[in-house]
Amino acid sequence: MGESAVVAALPSDLRSALDAELGKYPQARLTQSVERLSTRYRENNPASAPILSSEIDIAAYAGYRMPATYAAVHAVLAEAALRAPGFAPRTQIDVGGGTGAAIWAAADVWSSLEESTVVEQVPGAIALGRRLAGNAGGKAVRGSTWRRGLIDPAAPAPEADLVTLSYVLGELPEARRADTVHWLSAKAGMLVLIEPGTPGGYERIVEARDQLVGLGLSLVAPCPHEGACPIPRGKDWCHFSARLPRAVLHRQLKSGTLGFEDEKFSYVVASRAATERAESRILRHPVKRKGMVSLSLCADSGLTETIVTKRHGQAYRAARDAEWGDAWPEPSTS
Repeated sequence: MGESAVVAALPSDLRSALDAELGKYPQARLTQSVERLSTRYRENNPASAPILSSEIDIAAYAGYRMPATYAAVHAVLAEAALRAPGFAPRTQIDVGGGTGAAIWAAADVWSSLEESTVVEQVPGAIALGRRLAGNAGGKAVRGSTWRRGLIDPAAPAPEADLVTLSYVLGELPEARRADTVHWLSAKAGMLVLIEPGTPGGYERIVEARDQLVGLGLSLVAPCPHEGACPIPRGKDWCHFSARLPRAVLHRQLKSGTLGFEDEKFSYVVASRAATERAESRILRHPVKRKGMVSLSLCADSGLTETIVTKRHGQAYRAARDAEWGDAWPEPSTS
């Protein structure tokens, strides 16, 4: 699929606080927890009980997943901000927020944020997330509210300018997902749903996407239209990538040798306010050869392949700079 140029490193205040928390535990035990947790997450089954069951598991989870979650959420929110330049959220609720990566990402994207709330069921994750947030330079994260709670569509709906749910739909039983999406969207100014960039994650996102359109919300990103998704189900899937640098301890926890990793994700952003969607979206890493660029696009007309050559002038220069996941504003040139 190629690689994305999007790079999102943890803010320095979060990186320092996370390193300090991880330093409380022997590295060997952290690595054991990471191996156990990564096996559990790869199984991609609904969770019948909280996955994080001990303090060291929670710390390992934060070291293992927080940088990647932050990178994906930041990439999605940055695209939402680009598509909805008039959106200036004051309040955010992150549901199933773990140790709080999404509130750090949102605060970096929107300086307008004043109040951030994380709803999480695991007390240890709340405790660690709150300690990390206490080191934040920005007041929205530093003064954030942490509340123990479950995803419960029978409870009052989350009410905030921005409601986020990252890597959680797949942990819910399939029968509960539609009710959960309805509940999350009921009082959200903008709703952001993110899942792993796998065929299963994409299926959950496209089902939520269609449901949100049916509920009357406007799609902000990534879709350039609100018609049926043109990607053949079961044969391909829509996903994107964010690159994150690995600190030394992060590499050790993941037994990695590279100084970076690419986090793949599928997502949908929907809003109660109409926004200007991209004319089309680049679905693959552009194929760049001498004098030409080939773009795989999703547009109103469906999936298309566009060839941009030097004779297209400004469009060619834009295509040379384009990356997988970018909006493509130029009209078709082929």
